[in-house]
Amino acid sequence: MASIETVTLEVADPTASHQFCTTAFGLDTQVRLRASGAATTGFRGFTLALTVSQPGSVDSLIGAALDAGATSLKPAAKSFWGYGGVVQAPDGTIWKVATSAKKDTGPATRQIDEIVLLLGVEDVVASKRFYVGQGLAVAKSFSRVYVEFAAGASPVKLALYRRRALAKDVGVSPDGTGSHGLVIGGEAGPFTDPDGFAWEAASQVPTR
Repeated sequence: MASIETVTLEVADPTASHQFCTTAFGLDTQVRLRASGAATTGFRGFTLALTVSQPGSVDSLIGAALDAGATSLKPAAKSFWGYGGVVQAPDGTIWKVATSAKKDTGPATRQIDEIVLLLGVEDVVASKRFYVGQGLAVAKSFSRVYVEFAAGASPVKLALYRRRALAKDVGVSPDGTGSHGLVIGGEAGPFTDPDGFAWEAASQVPTR
């Protein structure tokens, strides 16, 4: 079964972005960084979602991200699905921190239970078919709205969401041009998906 092995963000200043990831979220090796000057404007078409155990942990991580220089896109709040908020890192990456729990059951922690890479796509059904053809196994599928793939032993799970719906969910305009600023590594690569997201063989993705 194919899965994500690495996620590499293409940013202007990898050192600064690494400092943000470690300070805000305690992420050191889970997300890699690569220097890039490729032009990009507006929504880059993806978000990274961090799932935690309770609302207090959401507040802890979002607070740390804001202290590290992030901008708030959606303040943490209760929703039908649980509790969560959205921030944008100084390098432009959009991060969502959320929990399905609606009440705290203990002290807040910085433990992240799951990392999900959400790709905003134009046609969920077509992209689902494409990824299944690349060897990824579907774990959850909700009609033409959302697809989640099995992660296997990967630290990052891949999911597909309609681009406009994803942009609305994180509080930004769906418009954007240029580079996605993202390279996904895995045994399934190299290829480029129907929405222009690039995959490489994991061994080809340089480590910071």
